[in-house]
Amino acid sequence: MSDNNQQPGQINIELDEKTAEGIYSNLAIINHSASEFVLDFVTLMPGVPKAKVKSRIILTPQHAKRLLKAIGENIHRYELAHGEIKDTDQPQVPLNFGPTGQA
Repeated sequence: MSDNNQQPGQINIELDEKTAEGIYSNLAIINHSASEFVLDFVTLMPGVPKAKVKSRIILTPQHAKRLLKAIGENIHRYELAHGEIKDTDQPQVPLNFGPTGQA
């Protein structure tokens, strides 16, 4: 879309090929301070003793809350279309990063 066709208040977002490929993650480690939320996305592989953070997203508390709401709304729409997402029990992964939440 050219800038001439852009509506007022509309955001023009570019997505390059490398970013569009995405990064697989099967563990999220979430930390926060008074001013920000830090989401680290990790890939754990069976038999590999060390996992690496593949991507880190830093959000303001307001954006973190908006993200929570947006994910909730999308899960609701997904489940309406495809059925309930079953939450399976997974073994706890011992992580020594201090107090954290996991998703």
